[in-house]
Order: sequence, then C-alpha cells, then structure tokens
Amino acid sequence: MPARMPERAWTVAVFDSGIAALPGHAVMQVKRFVDGGDRVLEAAPREDPIGHGTVIAGILASSPQPVQLLIAQVLNERGRCTAAVLAAALEWAVESRAQLLHFSLGLPADRGVLRAAIARAVAAGMLVVAAAPARGLASYPASYPGVIRATGDARCGAEQISYLGTAGTDFGGCPLHRSRSGKVARGASVGAAYLSRFVVTHLVAGLPDPTTREALIRFAAFHGPERHQPVARA
Repeated sequence: MPARMPERAWTVAVFDSGIAALPGHAVMQVKRFVDGGDRVLEAAPREDPIGHGTVIAGILASSPQPVQLLIAQVLNERGRCTAAVLAAALEWAVESRAQLLHFSLGLPADRGVLRAAIARAVAAGMLVVAAAPARGLASYPASYPGVIRATGDARCGAEQISYLGTAGTDFGGCPLHRSRSGKVARGASVGAAYLSRFVVTHLVAGLPDPTTREALIRFAAFHGPERHQPVARA
C-alpha cells in the first residue's frame, strides 16, 4: 500500500448517466449533454434514469480522501450516447480544470471528434481512465493513446488494484460493488471506478501520466492477468 497520500482534493469529471440526489457526494456541478442532431445541446440535468452513474460516482465519493466531482450526464435512459456528446462534455471538463476524467463507459467504434477531444485532454496534462472489456474488444475512449485502460479483476478487493499489462488493458480493480440499498453492480465499469478511486485516494493530483502509471504498477497487489482455473468435470 502506498505511503504517500494526496496533498489536496482531486477534481474528477465523471461521464455517465448522471447522479441521484444522494447525501455525502461532493458534487461541484452537474451538466447534461444531449445530441440535437446537428449540434450538441446543454439541457437541464435530471435524476439518473438508469442508476449506473450514481453507482460510479458513489464509488469515487467513497474515497477516504476528499474528492470534488463534476458530473457530465451523457448517457440517456437506454444507457447510450454519441461521440459528439462525449466530446462536448470533455470540452466542459477541460475548461472546468478537472484533473481526472473518468469513463465507466465505452463506444464500440473510433470517432474522430472523440479521438481529438481525448488527445487535447491528454496534451493538457489530464489523467484519463476508461473502462475496457477484459476480453480484448476495442472500446473508446479506452483504446486511444494516453488513456489508462481499466477493467474488473476478481482478485482485487475494494482497496486493491492489479497491473495486467495485456494488449487491451492496463490495470484492474474490484469488479463488484454493493450499494447501501443492496443493489449489486459488477464488471469492467465497476473495476475502472475502483481504479480511479485508488488514484484519488493514494496519488497526488497533477502528477504526469508516466509517473502515475509507474506508481500504480508499483502499488499493484497483483501483477499479470487473472489465471482462470479449469473447472473439474464429473
């Protein structure tokens, strides 16, 4: 476990389905982005329609260190969004001086507008963490250069991360989260959220990306991909 603790609160932009009005979340601002066809519109935020963003924000807010959240409501009631919506939300997060951009989501195809927005954020020195499927399918923004690709790792508890170093993933985090209401969420999106939680809990905001990656590798409880044991047949 790392000995060095953050010296100041991280500002994290969470790109997801929004957030429910739950107490204890250090939410600085919420903005909703909607694809209007020929342009992206800003609309009045609404309560999280699918609950996914609330889970992800809750994982980040559960850090013992103070965290300031910028909530970019980009997913609709079907859990979908466009590259243009993500790019517009990214511009807002960059202008708002977020230090960590967190995506527990992914698009199945590369889009130039999103690629360019991620490149600008990385060039500006922002840390970008995005969920990546554990089985190698391409996902964006996780597949773009400079993005930390995170997934779920069944070996990890809530306070642990793993260094995977595979062709499609960099790090793993706890893949299971149970909310106070008893609702269970699991998978790459949860693992990515726990990876970002580890970052804001144990690392100093503003470190360059190579330094952050080196620290995460050093602090990882497990190295190498999961080894799935064969199931014995009767």
